Amino acid sequence: MTPVKHSPGVKSLHASRVFVAVVFAAAIAAYFIYPPYADVLNRVFSPFASGDFAVMKEFVAQYGKMAAVVSFFLMIFQSIAAPLPAFLITFANANLFGWWQGAILSWSSAMAGAAVCFYIARILGRGAAEALTSKAGLRSIDDFFERHGNQSVLIARLLPFVSFDFVSYAAGLTSMNFWGFFAATGIGQLPATIVYSYVGGMLTGGARLFVTGLLVLFALSVLIVLTRQIYAERQARKKAENAPVTQAK
Repeated sequence: MTPVKHSPGVKSLHASRVFVAVVFAAAIAAYFIYPPYADVLNRVFSPFASGDFAVMKEFVAQYGKMAAVVSFFLMIFQSIAAPLPAFLITFANANLFGWWQGAILSWSSAMAGAAVCFYIARILGRGAAEALTSKAGLRSIDDFFERHGNQSVLIARLLPFVSFDFVSYAAGLTSMNFWGFFAATGIGQLPATIVYSYVGGMLTGGARLFVTGLLVLFALSVLIVLTRQIYAERQARKKAENAPVTQAK
C-alpha cells in the first residue's frame, strides 16, 4: 500500500488558524479589561453609528497629515466588521481629498479590506466568517455563487444591493483562486467607487440630507429583498423535505 503523503501546508495552516484566533480573542478580551483600548474602539465606532458622512469626515480630518492613512485602515476595519457602512468613508474621502483622489483612496483601501476578509475566511473557516457576518447572509451569497459560477464575484461587485464584505468572506470559503477574486473585485468595484466619490464630493447641506435619505431607503429595500429571499428559500426547502418520495418499481 502506498503511504498517504500529508501536505506540508497542513501544519502551517493550523498554526495560522491558532495564531489568528488568539489575536481575535486577545482583541476582544482587551476591550473589556483595558479601558484606553475600549475608548479607542468606541471612538472608531461612533462615526459609523452616526450614519452621517460629515461626522466621519470630521473624525478622519482631525488626524491631519495622517488622515489618508487613518481612512485607509478605517475601510479595512469596516470590511472586517461587515455590517458597518462603507459609503460613509467613501463620501468623507471625496469631501476631504477631492473626488478622484478620494476615489483612489477608497478603491485601494476597499481592495485591501476585501483581501483581509478573504484570508480570514480561508484561514479560520466558516465559523469565523459567520461570526463576523451572519449565517443567513453567507447562505444567500453561497446560493448566488452557485447560480452564477465563475463570474459570481464580478457580477456581485457590479450589483449595489449585494454586500461587498459578505462576498469577500464567502469567496474565501470556496476553492476560488485569490488573484482571480482580487482582479474581479478590482474591476467590479471601480464603477461604484467612482460614482460614489463623484457624488460624495458635491454633498453639502440639503443635497447631503437628500442622499442620506435615499441611502436609508435603499438599505431598507435591500433588507426587505434579502428577508423575502431567505423566507422563500426556507419554504422551498420545507416543501422539498415534505414531498413524498416516489420509490422506483
